Amino acid sequence: MKYGKMMPSGLLALTLMLCSYTAGAVENYIYTSAGDFDSVKTLLNRPDISGAQIVYPWRMLEKSKGVYDFSPIEKDLAHLQSLHKRLFIQLQDRFFSIDARRIPQYLLEDPVYGGGLVKQGDASGETGWASKQWNPHLRERYQALLKALAEHFDGRIRGINLPETAIDVADRKDHGDFTCDGYFQATIDNMAYARKVFRQSAVVQYVNFWPCEWNNSHRYMERTFEFAAAHHIGLGGPDVLPYKPGQMHNAYPFFNRYKGRLDLVAMAVQEPDLNYRDPRTGKRAGKAEQTDFAVNYLGANIIFWATSAPGFREGRKK
Repeated sequence: MKYGKMMPSGLLALTLMLCSYTAGAVENYIYTSAGDFDSVKTLLNRPDISGAQIVYPWRMLEKSKGVYDFSPIEKDLAHLQSLHKRLFIQLQDRFFSIDARRIPQYLLEDPVYGGGLVKQGDASGETGWASKQWNPHLRERYQALLKALAEHFDGRIRGINLPETAIDVADRKDHGDFTCDGYFQATIDNMAYARKVFRQSAVVQYVNFWPCEWNNSHRYMERTFEFAAAHHIGLGGPDVLPYKPGQMHNAYPFFNRYKGRLDLVAMAVQEPDLNYRDPRTGKRAGKAEQTDFAVNYLGANIIFWATSAPGFREGRKK
């Protein structure tokens, strides 16, 4: 299929897409948060769905320092296994609401962790929080959680992914402990540690943008892909937006360059992506176009789909 050509009907588009799934070009997962999993269980009966990617916030899994509760994961995994489906864990340490501070309380209170969170924002005015992974004491606790998760779930889950690299630290002058290099090195360190402890399940780092960088100006993007390829770490991203200029000046060309050289590429199509228009045609990029771009340009092996994507909505409970 060529970009810009309209499919003759929505039914044919879906049929062609399912044929590509059958051919093994891509695995399809639905994605949801731990609290919403029950509402999407009907979709898991579909033969074109391999499993679910479920987002678990750090605070849900670590109740106090070194005290872990993995029962939410065990419950979700048991249900998936009963359907012969697989689980991808997204371990979330950054949040996109000002009210969401979902890391363990001790990290917020003990001064050694530097407050635990840094406020982030963007040009649209949206604000949220990201954990201070560049703080070595906090990163040690994050890696302790990774180790505990691996001890329980390595080989039992399809994989684990670490959240997107893009953060926009608000008021950097008020956060003297933040540096762009420090953030980059902390992310690479977490990637390497996750790969060390997860020896059987896949490890994927979401990479889309790096703070302080545009168009590989600090070689952060280039070094990320080099490191991932050399250390058998998968990469992915939170959006499939065919030929969007910002992404085309950051992660997307590197995915294209490294096609076939990464252990795994896992891309997500999230709710905002469903209204995206291809800048070359001005037309909405539908599910078939997003699949084509993810597989053939980005080299995706897995796509995590929003449950509101066309073709999935009718499978949800009424």
